[in-house]
Amino acid sequence: MQTNRPYTYVVPQELEDQLVKGMRVSVPFGRGSRLVQGFIVNIYNDNKDTSKLKKVADVLDVEPVLDQEMLELADWMSKYTFSYKISCLQSMLPSVMKAKYERKFVYIGHQNPPKLFKGMTKVSDKDLSPADIREVLKLKKQGKIKVNYIVRNKANSKKIAYIKVALSSNELTKETLKLHANAKKQLKLLEVLSKLDSNQEILKSKFQTEFNFTSADIKTAQEKHWLKVIHKETYRDPLTNVDYKSDKPLTLTDDQASVVGKIKNYIDENQSIVSLLQGVTGSGKTEVYLQSISYALSQGKTAIMLVPEISLTPQMVKRFKARFGDNVAVLHSGISAGEKYDEWRRIEKGEARVVVGARSAIFAPANNVGIIIIDEEHESSYKQVDMPRYHARDVAIWRSKYHKCPVVLGSATPSLETRARAQKGVYQYLRLDKRVNNQPLPQVKVIDMKEAIKNCQVMDLSQEMVEEIETKLKRKEQILLLLNRRGYSSYVMCRECGYVEKCPNCDISLTLHMDSRSLKCHYCNYEKPIPKYCLQCHSKKIRYYGTGTQKIQAELEKIFPQAKILRMDVDTTRKKGAHQSILQKFSSGEGDILLGTQMIAKGLDFPNVTFVGVINADTSLSLPDFRSSEKTFQLLTQVSGRAGRANKKGNVIIQTYNPQHYAIQLAKKQDYDRFFLKEMSVRHILGYPPYFYIFKITVSSTNENVTAKKIYEINREVKARLSNTASILGPTPQLVTRINNRYYYQLVIKYKKEPRLEKFLEELLI
Repeated sequence: MQTNRPYTYVVPQELEDQLVKGMRVSVPFGRGSRLVQGFIVNIYNDNKDTSKLKKVADVLDVEPVLDQEMLELADWMSKYTFSYKISCLQSMLPSVMKAKYERKFVYIGHQNPPKLFKGMTKVSDKDLSPADIREVLKLKKQGKIKVNYIVRNKANSKKIAYIKVALSSNELTKETLKLHANAKKQLKLLEVLSKLDSNQEILKSKFQTEFNFTSADIKTAQEKHWLKVIHKETYRDPLTNVDYKSDKPLTLTDDQASVVGKIKNYIDENQSIVSLLQGVTGSGKTEVYLQSISYALSQGKTAIMLVPEISLTPQMVKRFKARFGDNVAVLHSGISAGEKYDEWRRIEKGEARVVVGARSAIFAPANNVGIIIIDEEHESSYKQVDMPRYHARDVAIWRSKYHKCPVVLGSATPSLETRARAQKGVYQYLRLDKRVNNQPLPQVKVIDMKEAIKNCQVMDLSQEMVEEIETKLKRKEQILLLLNRRGYSSYVMCRECGYVEKCPNCDISLTLHMDSRSLKCHYCNYEKPIPKYCLQCHSKKIRYYGTGTQKIQAELEKIFPQAKILRMDVDTTRKKGAHQSILQKFSSGEGDILLGTQMIAKGLDFPNVTFVGVINADTSLSLPDFRSSEKTFQLLTQVSGRAGRANKKGNVIIQTYNPQHYAIQLAKKQDYDRFFLKEMSVRHILGYPPYFYIFKITVSSTNENVTAKKIYEINREVKARLSNTASILGPTPQLVTRINNRYYYQLVIKYKKEPRLEKFLEELLI
């Protein structure tokens, strides 16, 4: 943190009046001549002696990549999240702008290009000297240059070839007379070219297909100067394969109309109001979002829409494309670096006014934002776990104040903190308590696996679950099955000595993955083949324990060989477009059963799904997390809401070894209000949020003794600065103490108001 401050450099005379706040430059840093990338955060004139200051070495941009809003946001984020400001600035840019890229300078002036272009209209930064770059900056300021950033290994995919006639009709006729009568292909090509307008440009691929020419034919014609092949840069479109039909706004129910009316008022009055939209699953929250955004667009504003999972993005994008067409841009980790950069450019230029994406889309360079919506606001995926450790909701609220626009937090099961703020009047409280089609919520049955396991055909599926699946398959209805654990088995153990295969880098057992016939660590990605004998006692009695999605898929294939089963988890969705492909297959009826982890639990809308099965509801319930009950209730309620969303009634079976737990019983009844009261009373007794703030300090090192010593040292220092109303949990090792050969110890502080704590934390980081 010692370097987490602005540094002053001298602007060379040749760059004066060329540099602007928000540009990136390279500067010498430290005692050596090492160059590092930096952001210009301020420019000022000073009469002080600058002889000891270093000079800016080079400029990386010819226009700012961050505007005033983003620079101010970075200041707030770095302080609020105790993060490096440079990390905050970098998190706002697409990865292509953080990595190596090539700049193409395109001359768009009316006169002939200057000498540095060497007779061409386009030149790469690789071919220019620092002096040439300075000349480019001057031309840019005069509006004669535009800059294109190109990912080097993606450059070809950004170009589209066009064909243009190079000769006049008379010249083409002369070329025809030179050819032999048997040069039929070339004669045909000249005939086609003679019919084209001299200014007409036709796609090369279309030209070849329509007139049956090969690439060799085009190359020959190019060599003879009959035609020109022009390469034009084009946006890479991540939505190319999204199949959609334009639709019109639906007729709103009275409840929906009331909510939309209030949101419109907030937009009209330029109010930075935060609203909680709590609506039961199937209540039509998405239509409320669409019509609210449509109104913002009609007022000349833009909109940002966040979703928690990449798996939700294809369906959400499809609905948004159907409503807003090319106005929609997508930002999430499932698209390529080049596509993300092109979408970022479209947003920055105002060519796309609706941004749909995951957590990082909150930094989209949208101007004049009219509304920000966060769907499934309770999801933990809105929290960034690496520096800067921000929450997208907090960033959204900051941006709403900057743009004076409303924020809508939508969920069927809001986080306790959000619901508590709505109840206190800190947030506006909007509700949708009925499904739009007046269908009842699905019937939910809880199965006690302690009893059911006695009659199971297989260990993991109760007889009632198997019978229900069989019934739905006979009716040609679809099924969702949730198991929030990937892999085949949780661990491998020797039945002779009890030895469990563990990761050599982490304090965690290895998970069996049958598709790759290997054991994998889900923390550091260590992988090894499945052992044939115990490493400790050399016994061959190796057995697999626990259940994952791969194992359930194998069991289902044995019981229902006729069923088409699709699996959706981290292992099956690594490839680009995998989420969309799986969901498209299931939507079109190519799958009878969709088995997956929590990524299938939220937001998905399949009219033919009438049964949802939860295979192990205790997965998150037993975690050492004060939010475990809340997460379990939310997950079960959300996944239950996937059943019976259209005209067919739905039902749900939840398998659990803790059937009497209040989170499971209240999820069965879909009773959020009672769960809220119960969980709030538990939080109040134990002193957890929202009644207390909570802060965690983590220390890590490759030496466990050093780690433990440091956390106890911090514990003594922080105790001296806290009042008697605060409490400290720890110091303790983390649940998984060693990850990738680093040891982690933690200290948790619970407090209501500690004015000296923030100052201590700032000092601690230095």
